[in-house]
Amino acid sequence: MVNYVVISAKAKKEITKLPSFIVTKLLAWVDDVEFRGLEMVRKIPGYHDEPLKGDRKGQRSIRLNKAYRAIYIIKNDGTIEFVEVIGVNKHAY
Repeated sequence: MVNYVVISAKAKKEITKLPSFIVTKLLAWVDDVEFRGLEMVRKIPGYHDEPLKGDRKGQRSIRLNKAYRAIYIIKNDGTIEFVEVIGVNKHAY
């Protein structure tokens, strides 16, 4: 099954502030998902696709690098929506 990926208005705004290599990796993930399907892309270890817990239960994240994560949800119709891109601060642990 091929998936359709959308990027929320909030995530689009956040993307404009990111380094270009991070945006490139995010868009490569979107292309991969739309071409191969989410289940196949989840098997690629470089993305570290993982379910989230706590307040973010029901959301998933991919690692864009050590400093950035992209958070997405899967809607009822199967559409994948990126809801935000967050910076991970090592001091927040």
